[in-house]
Amino acid sequence: MGILHSYAAEVTWTGAGEHGTTGYAAYSRDHEVAFPGKPALAGSAEKAFRGDPSRYNPEELLVGALAQCHMLWFLHLAADAGVVVTAYHDDAQGTMRVRSGGMGRFTEVVLHPRVSVSGVPDEAVLADLHERAGEYCFIKQSVNFPVRCEPTAVAHTG
Repeated sequence: MGILHSYAAEVTWTGAGEHGTTGYAAYSRDHEVAFPGKPALAGSAEKAFRGDPSRYNPEELLVGALAQCHMLWFLHLAADAGVVVTAYHDDAQGTMRVRSGGMGRFTEVVLHPRVSVSGVPDEAVLADLHERAGEYCFIKQSVNFPVRCEPTAVAHTG
């Protein structure tokens, strides 16, 4: 059956202003997303949807969650395999298609991790670690669109 884990998030709309939702352009999309024991994130819609571009939007947070999850599993699996990772950076990109009428969905997310490792491990080992990280990533296993991993470079240190 497996172990169940529960997560809580509190979303509070802060953009009602004086008139609330009297019209599509009348209200702010600003909100706060809070998690127990952590600072709140300032959220909004994407700028294209009348949001504040200085705040986080749900679409970019989803792309970030996929990149974080992959990285954390990669580091875990690397440690188990004896591969010493000294740096990790990912320039993840997500693509969303919005149809007329406003409905949309992600079509894919592509991860572009750059990993620095100590020594010179077999490139096949690193490729396998990325493959396995994708298989273990809880977030990737929960979405219904492709999440591809295209490592862009491997730097070897000391």
